[in-house]
Amino acid sequence: MPVQHPVWSHSLSAALWLMAPFDILASLAMDIYLPVVPEMPRVLGTTPAVIQLTLSVYMVLLGVGQLLFGPLADRLGRRPVLLGGGTLFAVASLGLAASSTAAPFIACRVLQALGASAMLVATFATVRDVYAHREEGTTIYATFGAALAFVPALGPILGALLESSWGWRAIFIALAVLAALAVANAVRGWQETHVRRTRVSSSPMGQVLRSLRFWTYTLGFSAAMGTFFVFFSTAPRVLIERAGFAPLAFSLVFGTVAVVMMVATRWVRRAVLRWGEAGCLARGMGLLLVGAALLMAGLWLGRPSFVTFIVPMWVSAVGMVATVAVAANGALKHADDAAGTAVAAYFCAQSVLVGAVGTAVVLVLPGDTAWPLVAFSAGMAVVVMVALATLQRREQAAP
Repeated sequence: MPVQHPVWSHSLSAALWLMAPFDILASLAMDIYLPVVPEMPRVLGTTPAVIQLTLSVYMVLLGVGQLLFGPLADRLGRRPVLLGGGTLFAVASLGLAASSTAAPFIACRVLQALGASAMLVATFATVRDVYAHREEGTTIYATFGAALAFVPALGPILGALLESSWGWRAIFIALAVLAALAVANAVRGWQETHVRRTRVSSSPMGQVLRSLRFWTYTLGFSAAMGTFFVFFSTAPRVLIERAGFAPLAFSLVFGTVAVVMMVATRWVRRAVLRWGEAGCLARGMGLLLVGAALLMAGLWLGRPSFVTFIVPMWVSAVGMVATVAVAANGALKHADDAAGTAVAAYFCAQSVLVGAVGTAVVLVLPGDTAWPLVAFSAGMAVVVMVALATLQRREQAAP
């Protein structure tokens, strides 16, 4: 007999209050640190290459570390992995604030990334456990995706304000305090949601990776988040260097894309009820293609502007929200026995795809134009639509 878990009795707003801080902190730990990166070689007595390593290590471990914590979340439960990861993140952040040399700083950065990885796995596995067959799940996924769009825009501003007021150590102290508050809230309200079953696949990771459904929706998630990643990577050069935007004006117009994403989350639940997971994924990819076509039209008009670069991204942003709202449920639909492992594979695959393909298009194509964004969003959207059509044919043919 399976071990039953307590009923997850939280309202949607209470659930978001419990879960969102862990999701946001995992991303914020990267972006809030950017304003002090130039001065860290002097502070820690090291080289810029070593400081760059602290950024790269965090990104890699945030994705790869989930391959460790996903199976642990299936074996031990979501709650202990979440609380352990949040505590590790908080302690490591304090260690970063206390560091005066490069070696302990790098070590604490590794621990911070592992803590963030555990938090992500446990959070999304819990969402999968509780909301896989409930309408609220689409709202949660869409809200997480839209909130994460704000982090790259607002994180560096918050980091700069903390550094200018109290010094660079205040950045990591703030992360530690926020993580500690999130953990304290979770200790009080986070119920275990994992049902341990008597029969579990002997190779859950292999089962996940062989699933066309998993790859179709994971590629969709990668297309959506990667489009924002390439936009984030190219926008400063396009708008500041070529279009002549001042830094403040750039920050404001950049933020409008995140605002569109937040607004779009208000209707996405109705969209999923009307069109279903496959319908929303197809429409999300269609909007990415429309956004890419508008960007291409802007390239033919000459010098980039708000109308030719930002407005097309508003269209793509709605497509991103529609995709993110259904991608996780779609990818993890048949992973009841190993949802933690499936979540780990989902985020790890997305990190690798976005990091490798997104970085490649930015490096190979002119980074001060919209071409990298056009190539990535259009190319990935076509791949996802082909995969989705294949998946639908297989599912219709299945007995």
